Amino acid sequence: MEPYRIKAVEPIPTTTRQQRVSALDRVGYNLFGLRAEEVMIDLLTDSGTGALSAAQWAAGVAGDESYAGSRSFHRFREAVEELTSYPHILPVHQGRAAERVLFSALLVPGQITLSNTHFDTTRANVALSGCQARDLPCPRARNLHRPEPFKGDIDLDGLAAQLRGPDSSRIALVIMTLTNNGEGGQPVSMDNLARAAALCREHGVPLFLDAARFAENAYLVTQCESAYGGHSPTDVAKEAFRLADGCLMSAKKDGIVHIGGFLGLRDEALARRCELTLIATEGFPTYGGLAGRDLEMITQGLTEALDPRYLRSRAEAAAHLAALCRGTGVRLVEPPGLHALYLDAGHLLPHIAPHRFPGHALACALYVEGGIRSVELGSLYLGKEDSNGDPVVSAPYELLRLALPRRTYTRTHLDHVGQSLEAVVRNKDRVPGYRIVEDAPLLRHFRARLEPVLAGPGIVGTTGAAPDHGEGPDDRSESAQNRSRARRAVAAPPATDGRRPA
Repeated sequence: MEPYRIKAVEPIPTTTRQQRVSALDRVGYNLFGLRAEEVMIDLLTDSGTGALSAAQWAAGVAGDESYAGSRSFHRFREAVEELTSYPHILPVHQGRAAERVLFSALLVPGQITLSNTHFDTTRANVALSGCQARDLPCPRARNLHRPEPFKGDIDLDGLAAQLRGPDSSRIALVIMTLTNNGEGGQPVSMDNLARAAALCREHGVPLFLDAARFAENAYLVTQCESAYGGHSPTDVAKEAFRLADGCLMSAKKDGIVHIGGFLGLRDEALARRCELTLIATEGFPTYGGLAGRDLEMITQGLTEALDPRYLRSRAEAAAHLAALCRGTGVRLVEPPGLHALYLDAGHLLPHIAPHRFPGHALACALYVEGGIRSVELGSLYLGKEDSNGDPVVSAPYELLRLALPRRTYTRTHLDHVGQSLEAVVRNKDRVPGYRIVEDAPLLRHFRARLEPVLAGPGIVGTTGAAPDHGEGPDDRSESAQNRSRARRAVAAPPATDGRRPA
């Protein structure tokens, strides 16, 4: 059972299928644009969406809101320093702020950053610095459905080749993401982290941890790496931090808070440069854009996130939902982690081409069916198309992420997700694809607008703008008819085959 009891409740909004269809159309079929009251179960992200504990609320009341030198900051700094061993701790309002502050002080245009996998905001902040982000996932990560441990590791041979190769002088830092969110929430082993750290030291390249989910990574190490079977998550986490030169932390994940994060550094000169940017853009170094109550809640949350009972219950919730998903015939990235499940939408919806975004198509279908919001990690997130909507770059996999907020949903809520997915799977051949009608040059999945398009044998799908293809009146009419049919496909009720719909 969950190692807590519920002390306050929030009503879940109940919407009809037609209301959800209308909402999707209004926001251009981008689930980021939905209003919270239009979502029944929100699995869009695990960032800042967890439930605070009674101890965290109590700590917040005691927050010192002094502009400079608050008691809350000193308690926060001492707790983070004890956990990480970094002597320089800079609070920020969230993880992407830590990225921006660090990269503005460390990166020079034209340099390279290496990672087991950069996540979206990390990659964007590298690009905004005029630099190039290169991913080096381990070869095991390509075996999506094989339940091998530590598929979040970095490719050590690839890392060594980069550090010794012709571009070695341009490599500014290595970032290890714990857990590896871009590769299905897979953990990084301590052996891999230690070997990566040794390579970085050998070549004089700083190693940083993207530590947003450090506690969950530490728990999976204790479960899957034999050398750490008798260790506590706290012991593992402390060792991981000590292997690195610093960390970027979004406390909205394994700090279990709604806002906040920090940048931890060993190098004093780098810390001073970062502090200048922090003061100019985030706030004075003893609050960094946060209220004193936020600092207190993070301090308490970092302790609670390492509680083995809490971590075990989180793993069991993820395993429960994974079993429900497998029961529908949907394949997952295996083994399931703690913070999210990654569904193989490309395998489930083979009639939808990558540049028609099967992961996003599954996300829209799941929302219409059960009011469940999720997010695609596929070619909408990583791909690129030309002006006609034809693929230039496709993602290696077409995935749908079901992120699990901390201490927020019960098993019954997860059962509803499983039932809704089952109804989608029964009608998977009727799920339409999507095309982008309004794009953005960076992080497009947050703000793009899309429309449904039909795909499959005997169905003509819409492509790019009509003038580019020289369409006549009949062609434009056919495209309009297809768009209308695609919208009807989104709204169509499921065929139940005599079974009660979810």
